[in-house]
Amino acid sequence: MKATNVDEGSQSPSELIDARIRDLGDWRGAMLARVRSLIKQADPDVVEEWKWRGVPVWSHAGIICTGETYKAAVKLTFLRGAALPDPKGLFNASLDGNTRRAIDIHEGDEIDEKAFKALIGVAVKLNMMKGKK
Repeated sequence: MKATNVDEGSQSPSELIDARIRDLGDWRGAMLARVRSLIKQADPDVVEEWKWRGVPVWSHAGIICTGETYKAAVKLTFLRGAALPDPKGLFNASLDGNTRRAIDIHEGDEIDEKAFKALIGVAVKLNMMKGKK
């Protein structure tokens, strides 16, 4: 869903994400705001980006995850998710791919905040390791 009340050329990625959250105006906006807050808590150095004509992206030494919104779900796709340990079983979508994994959150779902922040932390560490051998 593309934000309707924003001029993408004149706003920062963070402002565009703020506008997306406002424009959604329902549980999806609230959930996107919540996971965004958890990502920032897990990694205060995270960089917010706006890619692919309207997808919030969180990066640190590479993309950590994207935050897409659909009619029935907020989808957090971790680009290197298949390489991440997921002891709490947060990943529940895109499980067949060789690289990506996703978390689909539906209305009424709860998120294990501690496990989610740990997953963000491990994703950042993996990104930071990819350039070091």
